[in-house]
Amino acid sequence: MKRNTIASVIVTALLFVLAAVTIIPFIWMLVSSFAPNSEIVKLTGGVFPTPSTIDNYINIQDKFNFLRLFANSLFVASLKTLLIIYISAVLGYVFSKLHFRGRNLLFGMVLATMMLPWAVTIIPQYDMMVQFGWLDTYRALIIPGLVSGFGVFLFRQSIGGISDEIIEAARLDGASDWRIFHQVVLPMSRNSIAALAIFTFLWNWEDYLWPFLMITDDDKQLLSVGLKMFSGQYGTDYGGLFAATSVAIIPVVIVYMCFQKQFIAGIATGSGK
Repeated sequence: MKRNTIASVIVTALLFVLAAVTIIPFIWMLVSSFAPNSEIVKLTGGVFPTPSTIDNYINIQDKFNFLRLFANSLFVASLKTLLIIYISAVLGYVFSKLHFRGRNLLFGMVLATMMLPWAVTIIPQYDMMVQFGWLDTYRALIIPGLVSGFGVFLFRQSIGGISDEIIEAARLDGASDWRIFHQVVLPMSRNSIAALAIFTFLWNWEDYLWPFLMITDDDKQLLSVGLKMFSGQYGTDYGGLFAATSVAIIPVVIVYMCFQKQFIAGIATGSGK
């Protein structure tokens, strides 16, 4: 019993240390967003700058069109998240509950896309966008990533756990596959929807390289790229950058708070299985 207690204390202490290593940089950024640049870059003093102003937040819009870029990112990330969830759920249902020749081969090809580093596909995708005439349009940001190998795999595993008897009972009642999918399968996949929503929104919200390559119009640009405008030729407005970044993480926190209950329930269910 004593040995178990000591092990529990050690594990708890280790988790606190890891949590501190993860959280302290965010706390430092938040505190620095309320400090002038002279306080942020000074070499002497405490670990954290002394917060003394809210001008960094007030002047965000003066540096660049922050609200416009924020709205652009919110639109693209939200729309892409909704489409990826729906398409992944449809394909997960098809690969899990519908039986047809070549099903396993097609699913294997979908999984194979997860094995390729995303950087390998940048040049082919860029060339395709040029050929399609989609440069400087949101179609180039949304359409190429609508089929998520991770999302399809997640939903296939989740929907595979739904009893076949429920599906067959719905078919005997005269329900079509589309009705079964929308009224039976989707409501029973809330945990998977929550998990994929959190990951997909986060990945698209913080994506930098692809929007940087595709969008050239400043009014269409996304916030992740727009933040680089705080870096000038001779210096960086660190206070403004930290303030804008602090505001930029709010949507991600909101999405997690909305879906955390289902997300944790999904992890617990997977652990139980």
